[in-house]
Amino acid sequence: METLIPKISTKKTNFFRSRKTRKFPLLPFKAKWQQNFDQQQAMETLITESTTTTQNPNLLSLLIDSFTKYKCDPTPSAYSFVIKTLTRNSQFDQIPLVLNRLEKVEKFDTPERFFINLIKLYGDGLNQIENAVDLFYRIPNFRCVPTVYSLNALLSVLCKSKQGLLMVNQVLLKSTEVMSIRLEESSFFIMITALCRIKKFGYAIELLHMMLAEYGYEPDYEMYSRIFMEVCERGDYDEVMGFLEEFRKVGFVLSGENYSDLIRVLVKNGKGKEGLDMLYRMKSDGMKPDVVCYTRVLEGVISSRDFEKAEELFDEMLVLGVEPNVYTFNVYINGLCKQNKIDEGFKMVEYMEKLDCKPDVVTYNTLIGAVCKVGEVKRGKEVLRMMGLKGIGGNVHTYRILIDGLIGKGELLEACGLFEEMSVKGFLPRSSSLDAVIARMCEQGLVGEALKVLNKIVERNVAPGEKTWEVLLCESKLDFNDATRNNFERLVGV
Repeated sequence: METLIPKISTKKTNFFRSRKTRKFPLLPFKAKWQQNFDQQQAMETLITESTTTTQNPNLLSLLIDSFTKYKCDPTPSAYSFVIKTLTRNSQFDQIPLVLNRLEKVEKFDTPERFFINLIKLYGDGLNQIENAVDLFYRIPNFRCVPTVYSLNALLSVLCKSKQGLLMVNQVLLKSTEVMSIRLEESSFFIMITALCRIKKFGYAIELLHMMLAEYGYEPDYEMYSRIFMEVCERGDYDEVMGFLEEFRKVGFVLSGENYSDLIRVLVKNGKGKEGLDMLYRMKSDGMKPDVVCYTRVLEGVISSRDFEKAEELFDEMLVLGVEPNVYTFNVYINGLCKQNKIDEGFKMVEYMEKLDCKPDVVTYNTLIGAVCKVGEVKRGKEVLRMMGLKGIGGNVHTYRILIDGLIGKGELLEACGLFEEMSVKGFLPRSSSLDAVIARMCEQGLVGEALKVLNKIVERNVAPGEKTWEVLLCESKLDFNDATRNNFERLVGV
């Protein structure tokens, strides 16, 4: 009877036996998987060891030991971790040792991002500009091809200090001619921004021209706007108008922010009419001026005493829905006071409060100055009292206005009372105001009161002007008490 078990051929049996006993080489995908796994294990060991060992461990030794334990090579991530940890622990002295091993021993291609971060650390964190430059030059030694990204990182570092700016030209020459790195628009923007910051606008404009002539890059609006903003910040009228012409030549239209900066410069230089023209041009370019633009132009036309135009502008703001702020109201109220329309100024304060726009100390100082100017000092003091009720404290300017007004009216004792009040608040009176009070009190025979005022003032380390001492010393009948004499000697350095 035939067996039911099939016969296995000798050839197949030998194949299975051979396959079982023979040692095949490890497949490539298996080797890569095993290598990645080992490196991951080594990395985890490095992280664990760095956090559990004693304070300030030798991280380079930990790195070597961790990867040696798993018989695999360190990775770029492991070196990045070591650098970050050294930085966090302020172990900056170990960084050169890490870099030396990375350069001399390791074989992998180091990512450029590694050097970008380290350049920023040297420049911004440690203020070691020379080390940042040296590292940039050494990048090829680490099996890495430097690009404009690492160059820009270095330029950003160098352009932040005067010492670094002096090194920019040398770095550019070597990076372009020796390291074959081509500058990009971003590189020019970094340098142009730096030149603007140090007010070298002529050089910044030269770079704009160089971008197009030598590199074929067309400077964009952002670059021109950056220069324009910095030129306006400096506030030189001729420079601003010169670059404005340059701006328009290339076909760019000013933005709302550019117009605001330009208007500020014009008003600051007493060009209120030109500022108004720019406001109209801004609107013709399709932009709606904001409250800042209107306030600046309003200030300009009021300074030029074109009060009719100021009224038109203020009404225009309200019609267009541009809500005035406290600065706008302060400018407008100042214009009313210049026209001696003081009551209208007080009505405007009531209007502000209805709009929930709280007047500030500048608002009230403007009104106090106006009423004191027309001799209504008592009304000015009432305004100061009202300010206190509303929780708005007077500042040094408030008291100086009132004191000068009282002196002008000959109300010397009240002026002395305000001297004392402002000194209690920590405000310093004007030497000229104090001189005037002391002199006029002596003239009126109020010598004793003058000495009391003087004593209270000098006790608070406030030195009167020379005129005060001259007046007192010329009065032969003066009887200085000990406190006044001591204070006098201390202040005049006897």
